[in-house]
This record gives sequence, C-alpha cells and structure tokens, in this order.
Amino acid sequence: MNKPAERRAPSPDYRAPTTIMTRTLLTDFELMILLATLRIGEEAYGVEIAREIEVTGGRTVLLGAVYAALERLERNGLMASRLGEPTGERGGRAKRFFRVTPRGLRGIKETQRALVSLWNGIPELKERRT
Repeated sequence: MNKPAERRAPSPDYRAPTTIMTRTLLTDFELMILLATLRIGEEAYGVEIAREIEVTGGRTVLLGAVYAALERLERNGLMASRLGEPTGERGGRAKRFFRVTPRGLRGIKETQRALVSLWNGIPELKERRT
C-alpha cells in the first residue's frame, strides 16, 4: 500500500496554502490479493490466492510477486498470517495462511469508493442497452 501523500491545497484566497492528507489507496494488485483472500476465506495461502486471481480475475500472476505483496500487506497491517501444521506432502513444511485485517477491509472499501467515484459519470464507460 502506498504511503499517504501530503499535498498543499490552495486556501480560499490562493495565497496561504494549507496542508491536507489524502487517503491511502491500494494498488490494483494489492486489491486483487485482498479480494482473493476474502473469497477463499480462512484457509487462504499463497498458491490458492494466485489461483483465485487467475481464475476469477483473469490475470496471470507470478507466485513470487504474490508472496512479495503478501509480505508487504502484512507489514503494513492490512493482512495477518499464521502457520499451519507441517504436513508430509509438503516435506514437513507448514503452510502460511493469510487473512484480511480490519485495516485491510477499510483499505478495500476506501479504494472501491474512490474507483466508483472516478468511474461514475463517464459517458464512454456507461453500458449500452441493445
């Protein structure tokens, strides 16, 4: 997730600028990872998240990119993870399961609101009825 950008907004008299904070919005890939995780539920792990993005989102993803994004989202508090039990079919290694945190859910909703606001009112994007 990108850090909040601080920008200078003109004051009503356009001489004395005031500072405002902009919302933090998710990148398209971060949004897809969070949405795929919500779709999968409690047992979401990297390979399944990548598969969900490919099948439902129609986007080819590299597994390494998914894991890098998962680490970044967890570091930023948008996801949390836990280790499962080691299994024989994984050579004794445990899977790391991910879930979306309340902060991640807020980020999804903020991004959705921003995208819908930008989308609305653009004649070229309105569906045509036949």
